[in-house]
Amino acid sequence: MADSSPFSKAPGGTFLNLRLTPKASENRIGPVVTDADGEAVLKVAVTAPPEDGKANKAMIKLLAQSWRLPKIALSVKKGATGQRKTLLIDAPVAELLKRVDKNS
Repeated sequence: MADSSPFSKAPGGTFLNLRLTPKASENRIGPVVTDADGEAVLKVAVTAPPEDGKANKAMIKLLAQSWRLPKIALSVKKGATGQRKTLLIDAPVAELLKRVDKNS
């Protein structure tokens, strides 16, 4: 059964499961959807191309600005070259969820 949140507790922070779409018409965050494996993922789209890490850098910049976090607080832990990614965010789940709700 799918977890209803793409966020989960991690040692010292929060894991975020997401699906990144590069070369989109605009930068955007959301919605949360269920992927083919039945897991909740946050959809993120960026205008940057998927070459030389440009899309990942744009994704981190977009999320950091939106959630008022320093870019260094977000790092890709899985899926650096794929669309499905797991980020580690240096913030507790409860605090992060408050920031996400304020910007929704």
